Amino acid sequence: MKKIFLYILAGSLCFSACKKDDDVSTYVEPEDVATQNTYDDQAIKKFMDENYLDAQGNIKAFSSTDTADDTEKKLSELSPITLPSGTIYIMRDGAQPPAASAKTIGDTDIIKIMGRAYSYLAVNSDGNTSFTSKTAFLNTIDGTGVPVIDPTYYYVKKSILDAGTTDAAKKAKYYQIPGFREALQKFKAYNNLSSEAPYNLQGVIIVPSRAAFARNPHYPYLNMSYRNRTFVFNFQIYGREDRPDSDKQTTEQQQ
Repeated sequence: MKKIFLYILAGSLCFSACKKDDDVSTYVEPEDVATQNTYDDQAIKKFMDENYLDAQGNIKAFSSTDTADDTEKKLSELSPITLPSGTIYIMRDGAQPPAASAKTIGDTDIIKIMGRAYSYLAVNSDGNTSFTSKTAFLNTIDGTGVPVIDPTYYYVKKSILDAGTTDAAKKAKYYQIPGFREALQKFKAYNNLSSEAPYNLQGVIIVPSRAAFARNPHYPYLNMSYRNRTFVFNFQIYGREDRPDSDKQTTEQQQ
């Protein structure tokens, strides 16, 4: 199991330490899942109204004291598209790969991703709902500066599932984030940019908890629980490759 853990960590994820904004102990899980889903949607709306994209596509919060960002458009004004799962994606104008060299991202592809991702808990306090407990999930920009290749949260290899020691760990959904997979395939990949190429982030994917791990068993990335957590990805896909058939999941593992 130790080898499996190291393999997943080395080949799939790039994290950086991140101070949590708030004490998770203040969060009380709603008994009704529908209530959590409502909180997620309300917090996402607030987040999209309070943030914008800078010149490199980084998500930035509007300043209450600096007027320099007064002309920037909110994320909610950048033509966000909501998928049936509740996942929202935003394609940044001028940051997509040229049509002649753009690569379609397939369901089983090996992807090469640059960017940041954070998870949040949506909490309602005195009638106001917002994100709390911000925690880093992916950060290649402030960390190594090198894109991650073949992250497990997009697609988990058959060998890892075969080696699972519990029934849950033998299933793809234990590792993968469905909403991220769904939305990422709406984007195109660059034609294998070099890892040293300066980033120009393509957009944003916001995955509510119901389209992430919800309240289901899942792999403890960073030794954390992602129960009820919403994910925000801010990214660029440097490249994609076909996955060897030997690495592809079986139909049973996808259930």
